[in-house]
Formats: sequence, C-alpha cells, structure tokens
Amino acid sequence: MNILLVEDDAYLSDQIAMLLKKERYRCDIAQSIAAAQELYDANSYQLILLDWNLPDGSGIELLQEIRSYEDTLAVIMLSGRESVQERVEALDAGADDYLCKPYSNEELLARIRALLRREATQKSSTLSYKNVTLNSSSRQVFCEEREVNLTEKEFEVLELLLLNKNKVLSRDAMAELLTKSFDAMQSSNFVDVHIKNIRKKLHSSEIIKAVRGVGYTIREG
Repeated sequence: MNILLVEDDAYLSDQIAMLLKKERYRCDIAQSIAAAQELYDANSYQLILLDWNLPDGSGIELLQEIRSYEDTLAVIMLSGRESVQERVEALDAGADDYLCKPYSNEELLARIRALLRREATQKSSTLSYKNVTLNSSSRQVFCEEREVNLTEKEFEVLELLLLNKNKVLSRDAMAELLTKSFDAMQSSNFVDVHIKNIRKKLHSSEIIKAVRGVGYTIREG
C-alpha cells in the first residue's frame, strides 16, 4: 500500500513515515507542492496525507488540482485549523477526511485503515480466495457451492482479511476497526474467537493463516 505524505515539517514527516512503515505501508515524503507533484507523476498511490500549509502554496490548491483529473484517490487533510468553515472548505475541495493537529497515532492509523477499506469495498463487491467467495453487497459467503452462514462480525473479519490479502493484520488493528473503539479492544480476544469459528464453518484451517506474535493473514501462493 503506497502512501504519499505531503508535510513540510521535517521532524513530523519523519515521525509519521516511521509510524506508517512500522505498519507495513510504503511511504514517500514531499515537503512542498512541487515535490509532491513530481512524486505523484512518477508513482502510483492509494492515499495522500496532505498538510494545509506548504512553503510554495496551499494544500487545498494541490488537492483541487489532483481532483481535476483523479476522482478516486483517497486524501486525508491534516491541519491545525479547527474551524467548521475550514473543514467544510477542505471537504468541498475533495478531501475524503479531515484530521486536526495534534492527533494521536492510533487515530491517524484508524482513519487510514477505515478509508482504505472503504475505497477497496467500493471498487469490488465480490472478493474471493481459492474456493471461498464473499459478496459484500448481498452479505453472502460461499465455499465451493455451499453457502456458509457467518455471523455479522465473522463476516466482517473475513471481509477485512480478503480486502487485505497478502498483508498481515495485527489483532489490535482488526479489533479497533471492527469494534470502532480503541479502548474496548484492548482487553478483548474476540478476533481469535471469530477466526476459530470462521475456520470451523469453512471446514479449513489453511485459508486464514496465523502469524505468530502478530495476527492473521490470507496469503496467496
């Protein structure tokens, strides 16, 4: 997953980049509009983290330029501006989300995951792996030709893993997304319970693989 971080504060951009790389995202840094444009033209990104104030112009200007020829790229605006009017300006210019500084690392990562998950879901309602097919629109799961009856949370766990094939998802990250609560997930082992139930209903322990000390993955190959 490639992310472009457009932030002129060198210390802050380095800290965010380290955080993202720790979560196994690939992150390029641009500290100006000109540098961002050069990187954008040379690479493919799934998400842009965009600061409002840049040395050679406004992040809003860059956002408007991007939206003139790219409608689907996810953009989160980062700014110390807290007024409703400025939030509205950013959203009207094409931002998908708006995060006020200072913000916690947990909130930033949760916003990124939620936005990328939403974008992936919009691109395809049918997800598959080997003999398992999941339809996000009809909320149905099939193993070969047999329909598998999953609970709502079991469905969401399987969908999240299929949307992130070949990426290891930590238990904490999965729990945070599925419970929508960072505090609630800290004492919960419900991810492990749901994985166990999904494996049982699919009659397979091979589809969802455990990565010791980290979490789970659905890995091709």
